[in-house]
Amino acid sequence: MQLAQQILFIILAGVALWLFIKKAKFINRNIKLGRDENFEPDPGRWRNVLLMAFGQKRMFDNPFVAVLHFILYAGFTIINIEILEIVLDGIFGTHRLFAPYLGSFYTFVINFFEILAFLVLASCIIFLLRRNTVKVPRLNMNELNGWPRNDANYILFFEIILMSLFLLMNSSDKALQIRGYGYYGEVQTANFWVSGIITPLFQNFTTPALVVLERTAWWLHIAGIFIFLNYLPYSKHLHIILAFPNTYYTWLKPQGEMLNMPEIQKEVLYAMQPETVPTDAAVEQPKKFGAKDVFDLSWKNLLDAYTCTECGRCTAACPANQTGKLLSPRKIMMDTRDRMEVVGYNIDKNKEYADDGKTLLHDYITTEELWACTSCQACVQVCPVLIDPLNIINQLKRYLALEESNQPAEWNAMYSNIENNFAPWKFSPDERDKWAEEMNTPS
Repeated sequence: MQLAQQILFIILAGVALWLFIKKAKFINRNIKLGRDENFEPDPGRWRNVLLMAFGQKRMFDNPFVAVLHFILYAGFTIINIEILEIVLDGIFGTHRLFAPYLGSFYTFVINFFEILAFLVLASCIIFLLRRNTVKVPRLNMNELNGWPRNDANYILFFEIILMSLFLLMNSSDKALQIRGYGYYGEVQTANFWVSGIITPLFQNFTTPALVVLERTAWWLHIAGIFIFLNYLPYSKHLHIILAFPNTYYTWLKPQGEMLNMPEIQKEVLYAMQPETVPTDAAVEQPKKFGAKDVFDLSWKNLLDAYTCTECGRCTAACPANQTGKLLSPRKIMMDTRDRMEVVGYNIDKNKEYADDGKTLLHDYITTEELWACTSCQACVQVCPVLIDPLNIINQLKRYLALEESNQPAEWNAMYSNIENNFAPWKFSPDERDKWAEEMNTPS
């Protein structure tokens, strides 16, 4: 019987790991669909990882939510250190493998995990209430209808179940220790602080029933962790993993500094100084300005999209969204990720990308959304994992303006003024200072 359990566990663990690696490769391939972009090593990158990914610095703009989120993130991560013991127990058929070697420290560690488990439980319940009862506005916008809203709830329920199973496993285990049954009695631990409250409830259970309860909780707990592992890549909670590389590879340029396009600068130079045109310019391949689909964005833009937590802080901070316009930076990131997934499955099905007649621009993100953006940087400033929606927005806008000549009509008048008058206003250069004469005229 024990050998059969070991074999079943190894098969379960192997399948879970294989499925996770397969999906991880799919996501990695999708991110690499973007054009190359170089990031120079810099100490500031590790500072971003420590402060933003580990320390969650920007979350503390709202201390109450930040503390709950930190408990949820750190608690769940630390508790899962216990997986190492569970995995080894599953493979070798042992029970609480580390207990004899760690002695009283083992009990201290489990008690620490149990306190974290209780805090995670409490945090999950509060977050469920905020989403579904209090209905925080940024967590209940139309763009979250369907899977995104359900996903957020599923993961909270899932963590509640996993933490409950962890406490149930410990409490039934302790009840069996007290009875000195089998290998449970061989590993004696001190009382557990949280699950110990539940243990007395099992005093009327028969020993076989307690064994079934403990083994069921143990199997469901580890199986739930394997399921959670494979759920992550399909969920917004993938940011648990991707927040670290994303904060490391963030752009270190001053916020608000937009990247110039050398191709445009060169075209302007050629127009103003024709003598600088190289003799082989005629055979140069035409350049595409801006981005129309995910292939035109950089791999960092695509990593941003997969890292998006869908927390909505960017959209809540967006002045355009606040005034009722369609623009939602969160939706920009979600649309980019959705388009990447469609392209990825297209490649898997056809062995290479087969044109499906759709593009990120127009089919997923509309011109109305893009032209509502004022490039104020509010979305970039508030993102807890240093995502830059504005970078994607600007590249799509560049394509609209430079490739499709598709821009607001009032912009054309401004461009004409710049071309003819060297300023956005409809005044000739010779008359530009006349407005100041009125200031010197006695009233």
